[in-house]
Amino acid sequence: MNAHVRFTATEQRALLDAELAGQFPDARGRFGPYGGRYVPETLIPALERLEAGMREHLHREDFQREYTDQLRHWVGRPTALSHAPRLSAAWGAEVWFKREDLAHTGAHKINNAVGQALLAKRLGAKRIVAETGAGQHGVASAAACARLGLPCVVYMGAIDMERQAPNVGRMRLLGAEVVPVTGGDQTLRAAIDEALRDWVSDPSSTFYLLGSAVGPHPYPYLVRELQAVIGREARAQCIERHGALPDAIFACVGGGSNSIGMFHAFVPDEQVEIIGVEAGGRGVKLGENAASLSYGWPGVLQGCYSLLLQDENGQIHETDSISAGLDYPGVGPEHALLLAAGRVKYESATDSEALAALQECSRLEGILPALETAHALHGAKRWAALNPGKRLVVCMSGRGDKDMPTLQRTILAESRS
Repeated sequence: MNAHVRFTATEQRALLDAELAGQFPDARGRFGPYGGRYVPETLIPALERLEAGMREHLHREDFQREYTDQLRHWVGRPTALSHAPRLSAAWGAEVWFKREDLAHTGAHKINNAVGQALLAKRLGAKRIVAETGAGQHGVASAAACARLGLPCVVYMGAIDMERQAPNVGRMRLLGAEVVPVTGGDQTLRAAIDEALRDWVSDPSSTFYLLGSAVGPHPYPYLVRELQAVIGREARAQCIERHGALPDAIFACVGGGSNSIGMFHAFVPDEQVEIIGVEAGGRGVKLGENAASLSYGWPGVLQGCYSLLLQDENGQIHETDSISAGLDYPGVGPEHALLLAAGRVKYESATDSEALAALQECSRLEGILPALETAHALHGAKRWAALNPGKRLVVCMSGRGDKDMPTLQRTILAESRS
């Protein structure tokens, strides 16, 4: 558990029982002690309209029919549950992948993007703004907007634009305007700040399509609901294939959308271990990693109270990770709750560990995973060594084509020298 936040066993059980009973988020948008809505007054009406519209439409039969139709016939769901036979032999455990890398645009992000874009149309939005780090949410947003005929502006940190150049080109080909963010840390955090500023300037006709399970209420809940298809499918596929649930499931955690989508359906299954793997970067010191659940303190960032990487004065610190999609100093409030409740274990993998896992998966399984996913793969390998013969499922959150510029500077450069 996080070194700075402690809950008694009784408190943990109460939080978990409330989560299992569907009491979170509460009327204030809180997941236990975390979450909420900490934004300028100018954004309150827009968030209230979004919440009201979400509650009116999200679970209505006609919306779900339209959403499911897009997922099935355009996104390509259900995604496969694939056995990894050579990794299984190497690790001494039964390894399976939930293949979000096979979804349209190459990652789980499309589940949320098309759902929010459909909601935006129902709410009368005239344009979409989005942020992106690794570029996958930007690509998914651009694709969803093209599909539904909505103008799309994507904010992306200048550093991320350099290390994710293939996705920048994809967004532009899909018709989106990509705006480089040169202020702040020039990564995902700065991109979110700019998208929020754009939204504040025109909250009535602009819809902010937030890409992760972070930010002010109702976004953590909305994104969770749209990504929960991952875990529902994986759970049903495991029962159909094996007649039983897996012993453990794994996913990488940055802001936390693929992981909360994978975890949510399994939270009531207390016999299933749930492990989230954060970006350990270069080390354990502040500024050397992006592991908010491992090293963070409670605080407010971009409209939400959660665990953050901050110094003793409460100043949000820059992060460091080879993975653009995990390079963020906070985490979604439901993850902070699941940590507090003791239901999910969160650990980290370093840059070098993630790169090694990426190479091993590529060479043994013929699947090039995203650098984000590679962190989860390392966590799964570590668990398998302690649990020989057990069955595990890793959320293969995205494919690694987008990471080729980074891989050419690291792994491929080393192989040539």
